[in-house]
Amino acid sequence: MAPFNQAVNIKSASREEEGEYRIYTGTVDPDWMLRSVYQTAVSATPILSWSPLPSSIWIRLGYILALLVEACIQHQSKTSHPDPIHVTAHYLRSSQPSEFEIRVRILRAGRSFTNLTADLYQQGTVTVSTQQIFGVNSTPSDGYTQSRGFTLTPPSSYARRIPLYTHPSTAVPQFARDVWKFKPYISLSPDPVIFEKNASNHPNRTNASTIGGTGLEWGAWFSFRDKGDEITKNSLPFLVDIFAGLPYLMPRSERPGLGISWFPTMVLALEFKAPIPRFSAEHANRTVGIYYSAKFVNDGRHDGNVEVWTAPCNIGEGKEVPGWREKQVCIATATQMAYIVPMEVNLVQARKRKNKL
Repeated sequence: MAPFNQAVNIKSASREEEGEYRIYTGTVDPDWMLRSVYQTAVSATPILSWSPLPSSIWIRLGYILALLVEACIQHQSKTSHPDPIHVTAHYLRSSQPSEFEIRVRILRAGRSFTNLTADLYQQGTVTVSTQQIFGVNSTPSDGYTQSRGFTLTPPSSYARRIPLYTHPSTAVPQFARDVWKFKPYISLSPDPVIFEKNASNHPNRTNASTIGGTGLEWGAWFSFRDKGDEITKNSLPFLVDIFAGLPYLMPRSERPGLGISWFPTMVLALEFKAPIPRFSAEHANRTVGIYYSAKFVNDGRHDGNVEVWTAPCNIGEGKEVPGWREKQVCIATATQMAYIVPMEVNLVQARKRKNKL
């Protein structure tokens, strides 16, 4: 098993002048993927029980998207647009823990941004297709970026602050899920204040007189344990897909008839909001705060909105100092559409694949 920085190791296999796209190759590390899972929930508090399924069934995690972003980072490393700005990913098929090929193509190279496509192929079939925008992710300075435009930051009263209630110095890591084979390399500490907002008797619940509604929420501090694993541009696609989703957060009374299911992502849009600050007394190098919210589910399709924030220290380290929230930066946001799929659908597909062998 390898730490994350090694699991996203890919290499260039062709020069662009040899064709209309450049090829990058590697092998999907099974330890950074997640098998399909069983799920149950009781009352207002989700109680999760997990059990691995046949090896031909895999959930597509942000790890796969990290490979695609890394390919484009390498492609753009010697250009005037070296930083990922926005990525849209369409998950077409399940990715497998095997060799892959990523084909990167430039659609347009403009003055401020470069538009690219990057598709991941396994056994000659595309499994994930992305469109990516690269540019220069500048550091805010006095309310403005160094290159152009307006940036809204504290102390402005209109600027959003980090939405987690706890401080990572006092956060308590919880036992990671058994199906997370990468759990030896991470620490996760969910925010109990945010989780309590999902209770059936919480004021956030709506009724006929409610205007709007906040939906369901989840938040946590996340740390890489290996000192060689730092928060980097290619780790953000992985981090925006670490959360407890809407179906997990809903009590059983709100989802009658929902049996054993899993919730694959169909489309994910990721924006790199700000550059990752250097390691300092104000910013940790291996820890981020993750905040998730969701408001809608219809015919199994449900939304997810994620914010990834810097952290003032790693989990269980440092101490809380006044004004620490003002220093934290949202470095990435993501939205996704996921789908509820009954587990029996995957079991049938797995049996069909096995019979063909």
